[in-house]
Amino acid sequence: MKTIVLRPLVFITMIIWSVSGQIPTTLDGPFNPVTQKFDPSLRLGSDDLPMTHPRLKKNVTSYFPEQIALAISSANSMWVSWVTGDAQIGKNVTPLDPSAVGSEVWYGEQSGNYWKKQNGVSVIYNQLYPFDGLLNYTSGIIHHVKIDGLEPGSTYYYKCGDSSIPAMSNEHVFEMLPLPGPESYPRRIAVVGDLGLTTNTTTTIDHVVANMPSMVLMVGDLSYANQYLTTGGQGAPCFSCAFPDAPIRETYQPRWDGWGRFMEPLISRVPMMVIEGNHEIEPQAAGVTFESYLKRFAVPSKESGSNTNFYYSFDAGGVHFLMLGAYVDYNKTSAQYSWLQKDLGRLNRTVTPWLVAAWHSPWYNSYSSHYQEFECMRLEMEQLLYQYRVDIVFSGHVHAYERMNSVYNYSLDPCGPVYITVGDGGNIEKIDVDHADEPGKCPSLSDNVPEFGGVCHTNFTSGPAKGKFCWDKQPEWSAYRESSFGHGILEVVNSTYALWTWHRNQDIYKENSTGDQIYIVRQPESCVVSAQVTP
Repeated sequence: MKTIVLRPLVFITMIIWSVSGQIPTTLDGPFNPVTQKFDPSLRLGSDDLPMTHPRLKKNVTSYFPEQIALAISSANSMWVSWVTGDAQIGKNVTPLDPSAVGSEVWYGEQSGNYWKKQNGVSVIYNQLYPFDGLLNYTSGIIHHVKIDGLEPGSTYYYKCGDSSIPAMSNEHVFEMLPLPGPESYPRRIAVVGDLGLTTNTTTTIDHVVANMPSMVLMVGDLSYANQYLTTGGQGAPCFSCAFPDAPIRETYQPRWDGWGRFMEPLISRVPMMVIEGNHEIEPQAAGVTFESYLKRFAVPSKESGSNTNFYYSFDAGGVHFLMLGAYVDYNKTSAQYSWLQKDLGRLNRTVTPWLVAAWHSPWYNSYSSHYQEFECMRLEMEQLLYQYRVDIVFSGHVHAYERMNSVYNYSLDPCGPVYITVGDGGNIEKIDVDHADEPGKCPSLSDNVPEFGGVCHTNFTSGPAKGKFCWDKQPEWSAYRESSFGHGILEVVNSTYALWTWHRNQDIYKENSTGDQIYIVRQPESCVVSAQVTP
């Protein structure tokens, strides 16, 4: 095994190693598939948090900021977002004037000493349902300010709001991520998917906070506001089952406000990078979709040349992240594909050795739920990502955990990415437990039709599923799977080694909460980047 040179920031890694013994690496693989037996008690505790819950209630008055959040803009700048004013829900709603409240951030490197001020933009959005009995919604004023001139690795104190009213927030603090470089990485990156607002969500986020991340990667399906009627009430694990006569897939938009308040203690001091999932589609009048996602979150879209929140990229130290959209056009003729080619073509792997991609819907998935759902996207994009040697892919959507062996085109390949599904954040739809390879659990060809894109079921020409739709045993590319709520932590050690740890929620109060742990190892000498994509 190669010698690992550890940096001071990963002293926790050395402690983990010394306590639990040697941690496996992907160089030891491919591994024989493992399925951890499902614990049926984990289905309990997925009740939604009520809007009266202390962590969801509004605790400020008038135009004071709430739902404060950070997002990475660049190595020297950060987005600060927040909401002011009162959202409205009813048959007739009157939108607020976004210009009625200023968008200011005051910041500096010493507590109480704010040497610089930046102004930004403010917006509102509406969620409209022109149907009898359905209520409309108009948001509070959503503010986005980009603060710049920041030093990588430095700590900053800030307040946001409108100083002329005055209505400024309390002081918050954050630490900038390190400058991109081959030996410069965030301490810990938390990866969460399909979160929602349940009792399990609470456990997940409390566990994330206890793990002290320097960044949060949220891989879609955030608030689950679309599991409710516009009148609120009880959320449903299955919307179509509970509300079969609904004229449109309704949402209860105040859940978004509750979600912003719930997350604020974490994401007001740690940047959260998001990508859309299917629960963010939220169709409304005139075919409008994704309004809450597009208006509530600031992402480095213009900074990365995409000009849309649906897909973008950013650097976090020596890691380049690709945030791809599964619910917008991803075909080879699309704007997204063209942008992706350009973004990959600009990469300098001597500066950002690690290449990590994230999107909501997994390509590799052995669970019955969402099985083969996004084959069309895989067929369009997989070869491009493989030839540029993407190292890790994170997805959600399937409400369970699964880590793959390095794979390309359903074949074991040491140069293929390690695909990881973490759609087990704690949402109301509960955990997925059935595997497509189990007797009687293979979905039909008409199941799992995606909300966007076509169906591209393929008959496999090699491997255990040759000539079949489902495997008859756990596929060889599936290394480890377990039906549990949880989250992951990625700790990049150096330019070739990264420690991945998946934490089960049920073990949060135990000494060792590790459900799955492995060093993911890059092999740049043998897996050379090839910019030329063959047809």
